[in-house]
Amino acid sequence: MSRFNVKKVAVLGAGVMGAQIAAHLVNVKVPVVLFDLPAKEGPKSGIAERAIANLKKLKPSPIGVAEDADLIQPANYEEHLKLLKGCDLIIEAIAERMDWKLDLYTKIAPHVAKHAIVASNTSGLSITKLSEALPDAIKPRFCGIHFFNPPRYMPLVELIATPTTQPVVLDQLEAFVTSGLGKGVVRAKDTPNFIANRIGIAGMLATMKEVENFGLTFDLVDDLTGKKLGRASSGTFRTADVVGLDTMAHVIKTLQDNLSAETDPFYGSFGTPPVLAKLIELGNLGQKAKKGFYKKVGRDILQFELDSEDYVPAGGKADEVYGRMLKKPAAERLKLLRNAEGAQGRFLWAILRNSFHYAAIHLESIAESARDVDQAMRWGFGMKQGPFELWQEAGWLEVAKMVQEDIDAGKALSKAPLPKWVFEGPVAEAGGVHTAQGSWSPAKGQFVPRRVLPVYERQIFPEKLLGEDSLPDWKTAGTTIAESKALRTWTLDGQILIASIKNKMHAISPEVMEALMEAVDVAETDFQGMVIWSGDAPFSVGADLEATMPAFVIGGADAIESVEQELQNLMLRIRYAQVPVVAAIHGMALGGGCELAVYSARRV
Repeated sequence: MSRFNVKKVAVLGAGVMGAQIAAHLVNVKVPVVLFDLPAKEGPKSGIAERAIANLKKLKPSPIGVAEDADLIQPANYEEHLKLLKGCDLIIEAIAERMDWKLDLYTKIAPHVAKHAIVASNTSGLSITKLSEALPDAIKPRFCGIHFFNPPRYMPLVELIATPTTQPVVLDQLEAFVTSGLGKGVVRAKDTPNFIANRIGIAGMLATMKEVENFGLTFDLVDDLTGKKLGRASSGTFRTADVVGLDTMAHVIKTLQDNLSAETDPFYGSFGTPPVLAKLIELGNLGQKAKKGFYKKVGRDILQFELDSEDYVPAGGKADEVYGRMLKKPAAERLKLLRNAEGAQGRFLWAILRNSFHYAAIHLESIAESARDVDQAMRWGFGMKQGPFELWQEAGWLEVAKMVQEDIDAGKALSKAPLPKWVFEGPVAEAGGVHTAQGSWSPAKGQFVPRRVLPVYERQIFPEKLLGEDSLPDWKTAGTTIAESKALRTWTLDGQILIASIKNKMHAISPEVMEALMEAVDVAETDFQGMVIWSGDAPFSVGADLEATMPAFVIGGADAIESVEQELQNLMLRIRYAQVPVVAAIHGMALGGGCELAVYSARRV
């Protein structure tokens, strides 16, 4: 496969997503031409200019270094279409109107370079229908590219092919998005809302329906469905506020408009929840409107109450017994929830059962394999495990029987039985959908391995799913040079020394500092360089305050100052090391962890 070099990108549409996609591109120093309609007053590119200026005001910031916004060139469709000739990738990100998109494609087609890839950032419109407005010469280079919002922070990007998309085009784009933009790529089939939003929004609708069934409050549900459940800390309703209730309503409408009771047995659950409809009617669209399911007044957090159409105090917490249940091993956890007497426990079992049921029913139609579903939910919705992973961990056939019993008893959201492959054949024999051979593909009737692309040959330790035991484990790989409770130093090739912190959250304790000092000494003597890398967990949350507490108790502030001095000595040792030190960052790099990255010769 020839290398696809992206030297300049055009983004069509300077709205929220278009501008933030442009921001993430310039974060990695890829220049962007940002297009929008000609302004009716003032400079003709005024709409794009204002969008660029606004990037510097948003929080969390979509742009890493404010000055990099200068790499975004404002443009308009009336004067600047000729600039498309110099762009290697064109990303369309205008409003979700099929007619508007098709009209725009007709305008840009004569100006697209012969080698350029054209992609639509639609969140759910048919990529195949969009491609119909393009000339035959461009159709092989057209596909869908769905960034999750906000693009700088969300790992997931979905790529969607049409029947005329050349396979090499998707391979080239996947390589750029993975290595150039630092994203996790999932290939989705061209179905409404693709994979993550199809599963995720259906899950949120199901959760809202079960909230009504069990009479729970928003704050209580968010406490139950956040970190306790292995999901994003924002839970369900706070997540909806962050996404935007109008955006959520649009994704729901896509499901309503493009599916039916004949094509989706869960269609009856896709109605817009009354509370969501009322909030939208009131203009309470979530975080961007400063009120949605929640509203902050001073230091107080209030939650919306449908009956009164007003806000009431929030802050409710789940019963501790369910917090303890959710810490149990998966098999025991699901049994306890299913047999719970309280509404909170039965609610949790209901939403998990619904997620297993929905994912199994739709796997064949929306994704190539179960791997794509689980990775999409990890990267797009902040889940610790995708639905199939949790199901498999808890005992595949036993959970399947519990789900089917609920379906037969009329407790589930749909009467559709679980697919036959759940109970019979290779999946049942293997005890799940993820195996050393690959992940289950109902369409192919076999376990399919990961895609083999040059970009993934560089990922020696890809993020593993439960059951992928054939993938190497970085914690035991290579040759160990030295190891303590605090740090392991090891090498894969005898040329580069790798230093992996072992403390919880990779906090930097005095023992870690001492071990890193020794590692630099060894790297200078016996290796050509050193990489600080600790797998797929947070890079480092900074100084280990708990480890310094005994010193503080004995020696007071003077003891802490000495620890600070040791930390600074370590940073200087890394900075002036006689071999390059590279910080390979994943997740959080806070405090001293950020300093480790800053003082390293390079950051990846």
